Amino acid sequence: MTATQTGRFELATIHLPVGWTFAGLVAGLLAGMALSEGSLIGPLLEWTSPVGSLWLRALQMTIIPLVAALLVLGIAQLVSAASAGAAARRMLLLVFGVLIASGAIAAIMMPLLLEIAPIPASATAFLAETPQQAQSVPALADFVASLIAPNVIAAAAETAMLPLTIFFALFAVAITRLPAEQSATLLGFFHALANAMLMIIGWVLWLAPAGVFALALGVAARAGGGAFAALGHYILVVSTMGGFVLVGGYLVAWLLGGISPWRFARAILPSQAVAVSTQSSLASLPAMLDSSARLGLRQSIAEFVLPLAVAIFRATSPAMNMAVAIYVAQLAGIALTPTLLIAGIGVALIISIGSVSLPGSISFVVSIGPIAMAMGVPIEPLALLVAVEMLPDIMRTLANVTMNVAVASVVDRVKHD
Repeated sequence: MTATQTGRFELATIHLPVGWTFAGLVAGLLAGMALSEGSLIGPLLEWTSPVGSLWLRALQMTIIPLVAALLVLGIAQLVSAASAGAAARRMLLLVFGVLIASGAIAAIMMPLLLEIAPIPASATAFLAETPQQAQSVPALADFVASLIAPNVIAAAAETAMLPLTIFFALFAVAITRLPAEQSATLLGFFHALANAMLMIIGWVLWLAPAGVFALALGVAARAGGGAFAALGHYILVVSTMGGFVLVGGYLVAWLLGGISPWRFARAILPSQAVAVSTQSSLASLPAMLDSSARLGLRQSIAEFVLPLAVAIFRATSPAMNMAVAIYVAQLAGIALTPTLLIAGIGVALIISIGSVSLPGSISFVVSIGPIAMAMGVPIEPLALLVAVEMLPDIMRTLANVTMNVAVASVVDRVKHD
């Protein structure tokens, strides 16, 4: 991992067996369905259940150290970007506004969508490995007091993600104010920590086909063919939240950038085609620059805003990550109060800054795990849902690319004005 002159930190590249993980999911579901009525399923689950549980635990053990490292690096990068000039600061204000709106969309629309299209009853099979705990709703005074942890080590042991997120955000800002040598030393430590954790989680995810197969086998044994319907429902409703952000990109370009929706749609179409085919905002960057030229945006603005947006901005992260947490909460029968939803939005906003450059599977675990923990939602179902993330990820990239160009149009218009 290296730091560029602009302060952008590059994480180690990890190639994951996404297709094999999905194949493991399908194979586990089919095998569970086929064996569910026979006498073999009981003894088989005695062997496969511990495998799934061990893989899930291995996935969980990296979350807190990796999130801590990524938060420090991401916020340090954000502070560096803010020092680049007035245009960068205007862009960052717009980015924060979009991210807050993205989380609010999920907090409002996801519960409504689940009322219109309820979760299939068969989806409860995803919770079989989840320990059942009494859910207590904190009073407002208790919630405010919990924002600051008197003992960070104890907070980490209790996986109290909200105070941990606040602590590491403040810690990152403090690092940027230290003398250059001390700042470089601490950032170097967190670079190494992030790469080490990515190495471990990469190893764990290489075992994902086996772990997901073991978990899916038990799910299908309990839910039968309804497991496929439940996963299909999950993919559609979570992707719908990304669709709201996609539409928001057109509105931002129109209302704030002064570009008509039809003109914007024609210019952005080539970038969207690349986004769908590659599922990578970085790979879509040349196409986004071409779309900006089609819109008549100044080259200097596009070449500054779009690479920076790719580095620090994922518009769909709060909306779609919150959507997953809300889905699991409703699945587990957990009532999410406005206080818990606000806590989730806050963590989603900060976490989205640190997980931009990660592969989709790692980003799914690292981003949604802390949000779920902050909202008191079980994270065990994420181990199975990560296997289908490749499908919602298409919507993530499509909407992110669209919003990036929309943000560039707004910055260009502000500079003109």
